[in-house]
Amino acid sequence: MPAPAALPPDAVPPVSPADLLFKSWPGRLFIVSAALKVIVALLRLAFGEPGFVGILSTAATIGLIVSVAFFAWRLFVLMKRRLLWRVRRKLILSYIFIGVVPSLLIMVFFLLGGVLIFMNVSAYLFKDGYDAMVDDVKLYAESAASEMSRSPESASQTFGRIHRNTSRKYPVLSFAYVPVPAAAARAGTSAAGAEAQRTTSREPLAGRLTAGPWEHMPAPPTIPAWLLTRKGALGTIAMPSADGPGQVELVIRAAQPVVTDGSVAGFVIADLPIGLEMVQRLHEETRVRAGTATVLAEGADAPVVSLPPTGGAAGSDDGWTALFRKSVIFLDYYDWETGDGRRVSMSLSYRPGELYRQLSGAQQILLGTQTFGEVAIVILLVIATLFLIIEIVALSMGLALARSITSSIHELFMGTERVRHGDFAHRIDVSTNDQLGELAGSFNQMTGSIEGLLQTAAEKKRLEEELRIARVIQMSLLPRGPLDVPGLAVTALCVPAREVGGDYYDFFRLPGECLGVLIADVSGKGTSAALYMAELKGLVLALSQMYQSPRQLLIEVNRIISEHLDSRSFITMTYAVIDPRRGLMTFCRAGHTPLIFLPGPSVSAPTAQVLTPSGMVLGLSIDGAAEKFEALLEEERIDLSSGDVIVLYTDGITEAMNGQSDLFGDARLSRIVEEHGHLDSGELRERIMREVEAFVGGADQHDDMTMILLKVDEAFSAVDRVAV
Repeated sequence: MPAPAALPPDAVPPVSPADLLFKSWPGRLFIVSAALKVIVALLRLAFGEPGFVGILSTAATIGLIVSVAFFAWRLFVLMKRRLLWRVRRKLILSYIFIGVVPSLLIMVFFLLGGVLIFMNVSAYLFKDGYDAMVDDVKLYAESAASEMSRSPESASQTFGRIHRNTSRKYPVLSFAYVPVPAAAARAGTSAAGAEAQRTTSREPLAGRLTAGPWEHMPAPPTIPAWLLTRKGALGTIAMPSADGPGQVELVIRAAQPVVTDGSVAGFVIADLPIGLEMVQRLHEETRVRAGTATVLAEGADAPVVSLPPTGGAAGSDDGWTALFRKSVIFLDYYDWETGDGRRVSMSLSYRPGELYRQLSGAQQILLGTQTFGEVAIVILLVIATLFLIIEIVALSMGLALARSITSSIHELFMGTERVRHGDFAHRIDVSTNDQLGELAGSFNQMTGSIEGLLQTAAEKKRLEEELRIARVIQMSLLPRGPLDVPGLAVTALCVPAREVGGDYYDFFRLPGECLGVLIADVSGKGTSAALYMAELKGLVLALSQMYQSPRQLLIEVNRIISEHLDSRSFITMTYAVIDPRRGLMTFCRAGHTPLIFLPGPSVSAPTAQVLTPSGMVLGLSIDGAAEKFEALLEEERIDLSSGDVIVLYTDGITEAMNGQSDLFGDARLSRIVEEHGHLDSGELRERIMREVEAFVGGADQHDDMTMILLKVDEAFSAVDRVAV
């Protein structure tokens, strides 16, 4: 058994209660507030309740609250530090939060999910049963209206026969035929026009007829005006209730027109009151019982729907179990006099067991007298029991595992404390042959080499700082700020693959208002390439003022730099001179990537041209290299006009690779320039870089990427015309 773990050495030393009470501001505040409370009590005994006594009491109360809150927070922090500092306690809490709490949450989730499902299912079953009643009432009303339209002379017999047929299923169903005045009948003919066209001249219907009990309310004496413009009405209405003022009862009502001689003679009205018998019938069919309901209407005096008491309602208790027995449904109803629609919310009650048997009752018997649903419940209970057993076993094993782990962790902690104080010779005794023992052996190896690692880290930090400074210096060698050349939009970018790179570009003014444009790539990357780049910059800046011809400048640069360049290094370079007065660009390519030229709108259907004049790389220090360089180097010229686009780039652009090692390529780059050459130079540059990034994806950048874009605008041509 390892020794009990002590508090870490850097823990806050314990403070005595006396120091906390007398040497800290919360303790002093507590003492002063308590003293004020004592003084207030004595003043109340001596002088009653003067005004200033209440002020002192309030101040003392606030002071006590602040000081006690501070002490409570201090106690909480101290208890957390002492209780949770040990890994064993943290592991136990972890097992509780990982195993026990999620299990409880899962059980609560499924419990609430079951409640939600039962609530929705109960509402659905009740609505389905209620809608079936509504459909039945509509069917009976349509049947009566249709027969009366065909045989108006036998309307009384039709009413009696239909009532006898329907009373077996709905004893409280009532029928009424209400005639309409002749003028109203003519006004309503358009609503029932299709039916009227199919009628023939018949004997006129008799007057008002009724059939059924009509105990819930008197039969309607007249037809409301809004119904005359419709082909009928179906739904729920509300009628005054005898339970008290402001309360109503629901009635399913269907009204269907009776058409004779091309006009509406009257309406057949069928009423089915939702009374005790209908509520009981719905309960028997759906195992869901309707309760009280409330009309959702504006105003504080909205009526309350009163359904008849049914007795023995499931879930009638008001305890917490009511959550598993209650539901709610929303029904639409309309006002008979006005036709305005409203909504009513009706509470439902059910027994989960009855509802489940109602749903699973359609399953055939599986074993003996048990249905498939009952067998499923048994299987579910068995799985839940196994789940609880597994959770208990897992928690017990977790506690035992925590005890075994913490002993090894204690040894590691003591070893790290020794190393933290500079004792790199300390070693941990490897007493186990498991992964923790391997960890102890790795710790012993680590302490042996930690000093060397610290030295390596310091050296690496120094090198990184030097490379950072070198990058800053290198970027300072590139052109800064926008280049103001009349008639020429110039933009460029340089993205090194490492901290420093070997790509280089530059612009410089030349005699005769010309502009020199240079892009180069030193072989390799890193510090050596950056140094050669700086040397190249100095040479070109000096020689560009002496040689106007790009070919002559490159020959001289090659002659000088080949004497100083490493034998394993070389430089590729493209140099161009732009003369605005003549509208001409002269350039040479010394082994560099091609130049892309896109003519402006003055050329019909312009296509991007990949220009590759002959030329060899700079700086080769081998016999005959200078003569070969001069013989191969070609100088070309391009006439410039408004809208022309020139793109110079290094191989980091075209040789960018994706995850399948495919190259971006010159053809893809020239196609992008051709498709988007109408953009300005800055937008075209961003478009090209987005295409490169999309092509590369997540692959690493393996080479520096540098690009110069030149676009000629109308001002360039204007300068040329003035010169001419």
